Amino acid sequence: MAKIAFILLVHKDPKAIINQAQRLTAAGDYISIHFDARASKADYDMIRGALADNPAVTFSRRRIKCGWGEWSLVEGTLEAVKAAAEAFPRATHFYMVSGDCMSIKSAEFAHDFLDAEDVDYIESFDFFESDWIKTGFKEERLVYRHWFNERTQKRLFYTAFDIQKKLGLTRRIPDDLQIMIGSQWWCLRRRTIEWILDFATRRRDVMRFFRTTWIPDETFFQTLVRHMVPSEEIRARTLTFLMFTDYGMPVTFYNDHYDMLLSQDYLFARKISPEAHELKRRLGALYAAEGVEFKISNEGRSLFGFLTGRGRIGQRFAPRFWEAESTLGRERELLIVVAKKWHVGKRLLNRIRQVTNVPIIEYLFDEDSTPLPDLGGIQSTLEKRTRHRRALMRMLFDYFETDRLAIAMDPNNMDLLRDFYSDRSTTRLLEIESEFSDDWITGHAQRVGLAGERTPADAMERLLPTIRADFYFESDRIRDAGFENAEIMRESANPEENAVALAKFLSIPEERALEIARTEHLFAD
Repeated sequence: MAKIAFILLVHKDPKAIINQAQRLTAAGDYISIHFDARASKADYDMIRGALADNPAVTFSRRRIKCGWGEWSLVEGTLEAVKAAAEAFPRATHFYMVSGDCMSIKSAEFAHDFLDAEDVDYIESFDFFESDWIKTGFKEERLVYRHWFNERTQKRLFYTAFDIQKKLGLTRRIPDDLQIMIGSQWWCLRRRTIEWILDFATRRRDVMRFFRTTWIPDETFFQTLVRHMVPSEEIRARTLTFLMFTDYGMPVTFYNDHYDMLLSQDYLFARKISPEAHELKRRLGALYAAEGVEFKISNEGRSLFGFLTGRGRIGQRFAPRFWEAESTLGRERELLIVVAKKWHVGKRLLNRIRQVTNVPIIEYLFDEDSTPLPDLGGIQSTLEKRTRHRRALMRMLFDYFETDRLAIAMDPNNMDLLRDFYSDRSTTRLLEIESEFSDDWITGHAQRVGLAGERTPADAMERLLPTIRADFYFESDRIRDAGFENAEIMRESANPEENAVALAKFLSIPEERALEIARTEHLFAD
């Protein structure tokens, strides 16, 4: 059975460290602690004193002064790994954690999970080919030498970099290394750890290279594992659940995140708020529990993106020059059907085509598979369609040789609606107001990744009101915008009432509009 040696790098909160060590070792696992040499000696003495009688706890022989982005973080990790390898010969796996991490599964589940496959878990992607680095230095991390800390010695850091760049003082990456990159939160087998420690002793040239790279904790272990371990024995993922905001800051978890965390396909989570005492208590008890069944739905990231996205509604980048200067054409008329239930919007559009012969296009800005003619590639992806929306619509008018065109759109596309309404062409809007049952919202949440088939019922109950409120909010935004030529067709209204809205929207007699409004099963799910 798997036995885990946790590698813990910490620099503060001695009481939390003591609790974490006692909690993890109580389930039969081990822990090796590196306490930052910059931190308080009194705190370090407190930790050592409290854990002195615990045979499943060890400490690194050397304490390193650690700094973010520096080699010192890798050096401290290696010290803790060496101590663990020597002290715990029965450890089968070495799992890197921080003081902000907590288990989100039981020890029983974690051990069974690691026993299921004889593999290493570590993000390991090609440094140059992948898009793992989103902003800032990329190649510069490797080909220039970095002796100073960018956060605490900013002036020296950039002065040294500028001098090297000006003088062309770049260096070669060791010929036999393909640099890889990924998260520092890994879980490696004992054999792999022993190979790394042996490599660190033999290849001093590689160690010298990484000592002056920038942020080596994202490249050192990731590169070595990929060179030593067959690819079929590597799972390029972390077992620690973590998320980042749009500003690159880690998302913090609080008491009300308990159910969501348990449903993620991970063993640990980072980072837990110091104030989340109830969450820590429940997760701590969970690790020692037996016979717990976990329903994995894994919707955490999509749910976070959905909820946080509500705060940025209405923001829009400045229009491109080709957007600002282009127009659909003063004489043209764009008819937009807005419906949250796409199947209802599609049924209505097809009935409109049958009755009026107006060309229709379904959710072209929402659904990648929407059938479109070949327009030279501008129609090939949702990103291109949205970015070149006016040019795309003008080409569609030309393709169909018409001055009237009807499309369907999800109500969350507020920026598109504003943009089309600002054009010199005439824009008309018909919003379909539907009823949303709990079953339909549940299916919608699963389709868009906000929930999974195994999402716990109580978690779903809390999510349903949020999604329903968001639907109503989208509708309110459209009505508050005060768009001209805007009509509403309601599921709760009778066909005669809806025919009035349809007649105004399509500029047709009410008798013909009534044919459309009486479409059988128009609102059926």
